[in-house]
Amino acid sequence: MRPTDPVRAEQGVVVSAQELASRVGRDILQQGGNAIDAAIATGFALAVVYPWAGNIGGGGFMVVRLPDGRATTFDFREKAPLAARPELFLDGAGEYSSKRHHDSYLSVGVPGTVAGFALAHERYGRLSWRALVEPAVRLAAEGFALTPSLARSFERILSDMAPYPASVAAFSRGGRPYRAGETWQQPDLARSLERIRDQGREGFYGGETARLLAAEMRRGGGLITEQDLARYQARERVPVRGSYRGWEIISMPPPSSGGVALIEALNILEGYDLKGMGAYSAPYVHHVTEAMRRAFLDRARYLADPDFAPVPVERLTSKSYAASLRAGLDPERASASAPADATLPAESEHTTHYSVVDAEGMAVSVTYTLEAGFGSKIVVTGAGFLLNNEMGDFNGKPGLTTATGLIGTSPNLARPEQRMLSSMTPTILARNGELVAVLGSPGGRTIINTVLVTVLDIIDGGMGIQQAVNAPRFHHQWLPDTLRIEEAGVTPEVAAALRAMGHQLTIRGRQGSVQAIMIEPGTRVRLGAPDLRDADAAAAGY
Repeated sequence: MRPTDPVRAEQGVVVSAQELASRVGRDILQQGGNAIDAAIATGFALAVVYPWAGNIGGGGFMVVRLPDGRATTFDFREKAPLAARPELFLDGAGEYSSKRHHDSYLSVGVPGTVAGFALAHERYGRLSWRALVEPAVRLAAEGFALTPSLARSFERILSDMAPYPASVAAFSRGGRPYRAGETWQQPDLARSLERIRDQGREGFYGGETARLLAAEMRRGGGLITEQDLARYQARERVPVRGSYRGWEIISMPPPSSGGVALIEALNILEGYDLKGMGAYSAPYVHHVTEAMRRAFLDRARYLADPDFAPVPVERLTSKSYAASLRAGLDPERASASAPADATLPAESEHTTHYSVVDAEGMAVSVTYTLEAGFGSKIVVTGAGFLLNNEMGDFNGKPGLTTATGLIGTSPNLARPEQRMLSSMTPTILARNGELVAVLGSPGGRTIINTVLVTVLDIIDGGMGIQQAVNAPRFHHQWLPDTLRIEEAGVTPEVAAALRAMGHQLTIRGRQGSVQAIMIEPGTRVRLGAPDLRDADAAAAGY
């Protein structure tokens, strides 16, 4: 029986998509580690027990709020290799190739996870680096019993891994899918993690692991070299901050679009009485959808790696700009989404998020990914870890913009060492100077709106954290011009009213997987709320 109430923890709590990883983080907290330490250990453990999205071959983002209220972020998004160019995803005839873009060695970006964890540990960690990586080493070397959901995912993905012998060897017993309950060991991954444990950052970006990764790239016609790996650097960045009805919003800046789009949408919605409309009523869904639509249009127009393109963050997150957008919102009629304005590149939904709060009140929100489920499906021969296919988040062809979702505008084209745009939205909420909640979600472009509706459920809906995590979700991303809503979130009457307003409505099964923590008012107990949409998600606290 899955829990319907959050886990209550007096000291610290970790919530992730996999129970073993949450326990690893909890154990680090009990050993005297802080939330950064626990987040790093959880991330390495997820690379072993949740290969769907947990990784050392991908990248992501971390948002940190210190006990004194200061906040920072770590950007360890993947980068394009030095040999990348905007025309990389065109075939011999000069036409856009989805396969080159998403399903080839060319789709692999320079991984950032290990560098990001190393930088966060250097700046704020408390325990030794070795102590944080060792639990993942043991899990990989000794193995663990596969859950039914993980075994099913292996079986589903095995045919996609067929072109890659190292992948088939890692994820099957000689081609036969693993069964639930069988012990899965990963000796090559264990050795890679040992090098990271013993040598730190250099154990991944240099030496044997870098040699093996570069050799894998040469074997498959990829671009990443040992020079690309040696040059990779994670970045500490200033978070984006906003406010909503007196609550402080702390989130990730570009190259993630998540924090900017979240704050822009909240600023628009602050001018409406959403509580008075009634949650999930037709007027409520309409107004939130129109805010989503406008935020995603700006995402397509302006957001990119700020090291390569100017991003007007201050303007997009300002209250005055939101007021100008609000003035054009018809309270009874859906806006039109025109392909000539902007469209969006494809972005996979297969990411993972986890949240940590320690005994001192440090909060960490981490979203990281391989892009697609199991990334590129390519395991590095001899190294045991999966590579991302994150280059697919760059725009596919300069100047090619289509109604189906391709975009060809300049800011997010593949250039040497540019980071691709993301929707990841690790977020922390505070109020009156006190930590309130930590949350985030996987889900590709739906991430932003999954976090948005969860924040609205907490603030306007007055929901407890588990109720907010369990609540229905919906999503609009400008183009395609479709409002997608979970079945539990709409009655036939509301659906009819939304269609009458001009919304193109689609009912979907599920959206996102929020792993969240809230500080209980008065008691200061940490409430860990896993998302029941994810079969293996769990909170672990003490």
